[in-house]
Amino acid sequence: MSDHISASVADGVGHVTLDRPQALNALSYEMIRALTAVFDAWRDDTEVGLVVIDGAGERGFCAGGDIRELYHYASNDDHAEARRFFRAEYRLDATIARYPKPVVAIMDGITMGGGIGLAGHASVRVVTERSRVAMPETRIGFTPDVGGSWLLANAPGELGVHLALNSRTMDAADALHAGFADSFVPSERLPHLLQALAERADPGTPAEIVMLFDETPGPSALALARDWVDACYSAPSVGEIIRRLRAFAEGRVTVPADGNPSGSFPLHPLDPAASAYAASAADELETLSPTALAVTLESVRRARTLSSLEAALEQEFRAVSWFIEQHDLREGIRAQVIDKDRQPRWNPPELGDLPPGLAARVLDEARYDPVWPA
Repeated sequence: MSDHISASVADGVGHVTLDRPQALNALSYEMIRALTAVFDAWRDDTEVGLVVIDGAGERGFCAGGDIRELYHYASNDDHAEARRFFRAEYRLDATIARYPKPVVAIMDGITMGGGIGLAGHASVRVVTERSRVAMPETRIGFTPDVGGSWLLANAPGELGVHLALNSRTMDAADALHAGFADSFVPSERLPHLLQALAERADPGTPAEIVMLFDETPGPSALALARDWVDACYSAPSVGEIIRRLRAFAEGRVTVPADGNPSGSFPLHPLDPAASAYAASAADELETLSPTALAVTLESVRRARTLSSLEAALEQEFRAVSWFIEQHDLREGIRAQVIDKDRQPRWNPPELGDLPPGLAARVLDEARYDPVWPA
């Protein structure tokens, strides 16, 4: 058992906590192995009727995978160990998704990247007023994984593409609207929720118990942006997405109420807030890794056609196995986490410099053993 994982069983509830609060409960390889052992042990344990997973501290459930550990793998050419890390993590994510007992995930605070891999596929996903949910991989020259492409692909309209490309952070209302969460429970009520789960009375299911504490958060900014997000992010390429965002932000075109991006974008009155939001989104895209953006767009679009979470994880594994060997991932982590100069030097630096068909090749090429051997 890892020092950063605590697990206990009481009153029929298996309670596992990520216990690395000083690092926002970021997932190390050791923690992934420990969590896998816990879920394996509880699968057939008659003393465990349901599982609760949460994070220690008030700042976050899990900020994602341990970025410094990933940087070590990438910088020291320890790519084989990185692939073992990803295989173990993805198998754990799929285990939680297919677990024979209900899994209640408490996404209180920061829940990003690998944290979504653990919580985003659980039976019941709870957010609070402190939740900040995101797949922020493009900011480090990487691409959404841990089944994130599957969740993003199933978000309403083109919201998943926007969330993926811009690494946009969601609050509780956004996470509910985008399909990353099921219930909103104020953080002050979480102890009462845990007590109710322990004292549950048949035939009440964990989902029904959570609903007793569920409240309605404020409006979702994502939902309010749906029309112009659909119109702009349905474009066939990242470059065209940026062009549409600029046109919308500058008032040269606006978007119809039905979000139809065809033709010349029939007009409706321009909302200054939407204009500023679109301009900011375009500005951000122009600062991110062209390689990461192109692969991410292709990954989310393809995930819409896949048959299962496991198929999406296999596609993601092909992508991350490639990224771990590339300059932009190392450079992105250096700029954002190691040196913190926030000045990444991408290679290539411009979308127009990308080799034709690169994204498709990255997602198609199975260079290494898959997550699940045939």
